[in-house]
Amino acid sequence: MTLKIHKEGHKILAGLAIFFALVNFGVFWFFPKALMIVGIISLVLFLLVLQFFRNPNREITLTDDNIVYAPADGKIVTIEEVVENEYFNAKKLQVSIFMSPVNVHVNRNPVSGTVNYFRYHPGKYLVAWNPKSSTENERTTVVINNGEEEILLRQIAGFMAKRIVNYLDVGEKVEQGKDMGFIKFGSRVDLFLPLDTKIEVTLGQKVKGNKTVLARL
Repeated sequence: MTLKIHKEGHKILAGLAIFFALVNFGVFWFFPKALMIVGIISLVLFLLVLQFFRNPNREITLTDDNIVYAPADGKIVTIEEVVENEYFNAKKLQVSIFMSPVNVHVNRNPVSGTVNYFRYHPGKYLVAWNPKSSTENERTTVVINNGEEEILLRQIAGFMAKRIVNYLDVGEKVEQGKDMGFIKFGSRVDLFLPLDTKIEVTLGQKVKGNKTVLARL
């Protein structure tokens, strides 16, 4: 299988490759006996960053307006009823996915529909499991209307993740499963769903974007 690298990693990986090449050239020139160990360290670090930006092909086999697919890879860390104050100002079911540094970091549309709301919020970089990170960290909020219901997604930066990318605009028609953004070096994605939604995952469960059915509207 060919390793596909997400476009968000192209410049970073190219810059890193040049940096490591220069470092190893300098070591070769001034400290040749250390070249092997420095070369191994450089390769390991480069491969670690490389895996952050992998983008596996994940086609949805069953499209359904009532199915909410996982928008990210990671672990379910929250399933609870909360009051969502930014857009709905009402009680919703919150499902949160924690993305570790070893997860795929691509974020995908969990449903098809129209983008009714988008906002970027600069903020702090608290650890992702801190309850305040949902309202105080750097984040984006997107609301998608599938024609019958609205669901809200929130990309949240964390201690390591300090760059959120989102490709959506208000009024845009989006397709279930297509890329909607990227969180560089992981963190968390929150979903806010109607109270009568049937949740199909459990706390602690590992999920995959475009593969795991998160809920049914």
